[in-house]
Amino acid sequence: MRENDHVLVVDDDRGIRELICAYMEKQGLRATGAADGREMRSALQRFTPDVIVLDIMMPGDDGLTLCREMRAGKHRAIPIIMLSARDEETDRIVGLELGADDYLPKPFSVRELLARIHAVLRRTRMLPPNMQVTQVATMLGFGDWRVDTEARHLLDRDGVVVAVSGGEYRLLRVFLDHPQRVLTREQLLAMTHGDDADQFDRSIDILVSRLRQRLGDDAREPRYIKTLRSEGYVFSSAVTVLEGAP
Repeated sequence: MRENDHVLVVDDDRGIRELICAYMEKQGLRATGAADGREMRSALQRFTPDVIVLDIMMPGDDGLTLCREMRAGKHRAIPIIMLSARDEETDRIVGLELGADDYLPKPFSVRELLARIHAVLRRTRMLPPNMQVTQVATMLGFGDWRVDTEARHLLDRDGVVVAVSGGEYRLLRVFLDHPQRVLTREQLLAMTHGDDADQFDRSIDILVSRLRQRLGDDAREPRYIKTLRSEGYVFSSAVTVLEGAP
């Protein structure tokens, strides 16, 4: 992590906000606090933070609403770590599906939060320069396929849902977010497995093989996922926002 990384802390609890900011500054980072969505938007007009720590439960626009807004706008590439006083799986799933990069339930250790910030920034900076995610949308299309990002469904040309595992869906979303980009196995592992990824793990090759089977993609003459020897994989199909685009 670079010494001058800037953390934007958005939390309506003044005590928590000041505690996080003080600790981050003690660790050599810059930190700015915002009490709500209005102050967050004001801060984003003044500077672009390297990462945002965003509380879910806030008056006015809550964290989920603000996360959705971020991922639909010009700041969509900024990593987001969501905080919540409720350790509920639903909050975590919804937050991650809206585009949050990590989730930490309250109460938490500021040391753990710092470690999460380190990890999120490492994963983000593994991507090639200027690689941006696709727009947040309800439905994405490629070839004969559609993906309903709210229901997390893969649909064939007749609208029939094709069952995919959680790992297969995450891998497909990474490809759809970065079409026509060469992605190494290490990058794919980091983006699909996070901190649990083993850089020597060959599970990506297995996932790619399974995803190809779901898509009816011939590995010898692939239409969608191409293998680049000694480099990684590239999703070669164009991706279209069908509906729900901002």
